[in-house]
Amino acid sequence: MRNWGYHKNPLLKDYNFPLLTDGEIKRWYKLKTKSFFNKYYAVFNEEDRLIGYLGIKRIRRIFRDSVLGIVLDPNYMNQGYGTEILLYFLKYYFNQMKMRKMYLEVAEFNKRAYRVYKKLGFKTIGYYLDEFFNPNLDLSNKSYLEAKSSFVISNKKIYNYIYKMVLDKKTFLEKLDNL
Repeated sequence: MRNWGYHKNPLLKDYNFPLLTDGEIKRWYKLKTKSFFNKYYAVFNEEDRLIGYLGIKRIRRIFRDSVLGIVLDPNYMNQGYGTEILLYFLKYYFNQMKMRKMYLEVAEFNKRAYRVYKKLGFKTIGYYLDEFFNPNLDLSNKSYLEAKSSFVISNKKIYNYIYKMVLDKKTFLEKLDNL
């Protein structure tokens, strides 16, 4: 992951894999994988290169639902990998794992990811304002100006809208027939 590309868009910079020592990477990995309520999966491409990872968090086995997270190496974005990975995983999630619902949250400004989720059948069930990770965002930057309606500035703090989305098994299987 140290060799992954970097998002040039300042709105996506907190998705960049941080520069960590070997020890810090081991601690990061243990933190991600130690919980009974979280599961993570590595994503490899055809050349057996690690290009991302996918996680389901807050797994509620009684309700048969969880919250999705997905991270891709920026060098492999906009090539259809996200859709392909999610299609494959959601089939596994709903059929083999016998889960009923998948939730996720996505920043309103992340139009590319939002389109993929909608295409797969996720429905928006709400939204909220969250404090943006970078309080020093350059408000004259082109990326910010193009997505300005996704942000609110109040009391010298920057907030962005987050969509809450859900996909149930029935909707996914219906969508699957049309993909």
